[in-house]
Amino acid sequence: MCEENIKLGDYIVIQRQKYTKLYKFTGKTAVAVLGKQKIDLSSIEGLPYFSTFRMMPQNGDKSGVFKLEICTNPHDIKESISIDKSGTDNRDILDDGRSQVLTEDEIKNLRETCETSTEIVEHLVDNSKTFNSKTEYAQEKYLRRKEKKYYEYVQIRKPSVRLIFDIYFRQDPDKMMNMRMDTLSQIISYSGICSTGQYMVYESGTNGICLAAFLNSMGDSGDSHIVYVHQGNVPHKQAVLALNFPESYNEKYTPVNIYSVLRHFYQKDSTSDVVKAEDTEPEPKKVKLEDEEKKKWELENTKACSIMRQKVDSLVIVAKEHPTAIFKELVQFVRPGRPFVIYSPYQEIATECFTELKANQPVLNVRIYSSFLRTYQVLADRTHPDVSMNGNSGFIICGYVINQNTE
Repeated sequence: MCEENIKLGDYIVIQRQKYTKLYKFTGKTAVAVLGKQKIDLSSIEGLPYFSTFRMMPQNGDKSGVFKLEICTNPHDIKESISIDKSGTDNRDILDDGRSQVLTEDEIKNLRETCETSTEIVEHLVDNSKTFNSKTEYAQEKYLRRKEKKYYEYVQIRKPSVRLIFDIYFRQDPDKMMNMRMDTLSQIISYSGICSTGQYMVYESGTNGICLAAFLNSMGDSGDSHIVYVHQGNVPHKQAVLALNFPESYNEKYTPVNIYSVLRHFYQKDSTSDVVKAEDTEPEPKKVKLEDEEKKKWELENTKACSIMRQKVDSLVIVAKEHPTAIFKELVQFVRPGRPFVIYSPYQEIATECFTELKANQPVLNVRIYSSFLRTYQVLADRTHPDVSMNGNSGFIICGYVINQNTE
């Protein structure tokens, strides 16, 4: 998909330990902000993705901007620092703020004089009154906290669906409708999207991550196409742009407003019927609209309607609204025997939609799913589930469309 070397205009993922940030590399003067620190990205152009860089402070620069210097062997603080001894109990250690001998100014000077972050942490450990009295677990926790603060390496990664999804989900799960990556994988699997065929996707509220995942699954080869139905005047394509797809991918989907394309579809059908009935009458004088350049949205509606008349191979609805009315309008454009998938973050709405589909819609083998998933910390003597995560990730309704003609 995207090139293996970083170039201007690319979206990149900057990773510092477990923290990742999506950034558009716009020019050699680009400066990215990671927490309280700023890094100058002027030196990364033309270098391969997944390169590791060391953050180098600039002498005499009071703005606090770090330059990036390519690095092949990053240091691990916990492996570099040798711990002589440790205590067995922390109850006698008083947290009075006086355990560190170095002052704040002396610590700031260390950041300017020391060559690596390992040297800074070594000075902090040597000048700590209580470090050797702490338990082994407390010492490891202390080093991990200092490593996070003084870590000096960043990696420039190539954007992928998983990385972008994790970034969006970490920022605000509600803006992703609480959908997890495993749920998105289920939607792709149930929809049957592949490199051939025509598909219809309705999406609202996930920053275009579903469209990006479908395009990624389709690939650049084949004759597949997506009718991307959305609300509002502008489609949500942030995730699609972030994946740095080639220009050829822009021809693999057609974004249309749901109200506009349905109006265009029904008006064209009614207009063609009138023309057939009155084709013997003399033609009145017409305004030469054909000579005028059509607007882009009109061309997109025309292209989408031609696909809708031919029927699509799958229907996917990822909606924060009630999906029942949307499904009733769009199911007529699905070929018989083809799958459909509906995602809703709300249990009540999903069950209402499921009941309606079972009772009154031309569908078969309708099922509803809700996957429960917990992440686990796996460490020696400290393995436990993550207690701060939400186990629910919305509800998936899937099934197959049957022949809607009752004649």
